[in-house]
Amino acid sequence: QVQLVESGGGLVQAGGSLRLSCAASVRTFSSYGMGWFRQAPEKEREFVAAVSLSGVGTYYEDSVKGRFTISRDNAKNTVYLQMNSLRPEDTAVYYCAAKYGSRQLVGGPYDYWGQGTQVTVSS
Repeated sequence: QVQLVESGGGLVQAGGSLRLSCAASVRTFSSYGMGWFRQAPEKEREFVAAVSLSGVGTYYEDSVKGRFTISRDNAKNTVYLQMNSLRPEDTAVYYCAAKYGSRQLVGGPYDYWGQGTQVTVSS
């Protein structure tokens, strides 16, 4: 069982930055591919970014490429999402997700989910 706890969300003006963190409670964190998803009001949840087991491989949804950076620290059992140049359309609840292994990181399916953290970008 993997428990995920996100933090770092908040209210920011357009053009600003936020850094999300996701702490995982699992002994073998380095065995899990990690991803970030988001869900805006009245929209379906969508893939944002994913990172491979070692952290070398990173994958992004097109609209966040060049603005968001996903990374992980296996020593701290934590995955991060650095979000720069934020736009109002980035407003959503952001979820951290984990899956065992490194297959199908883009889009999933993922096995474990956090409770989500709200990101609101004002214009």
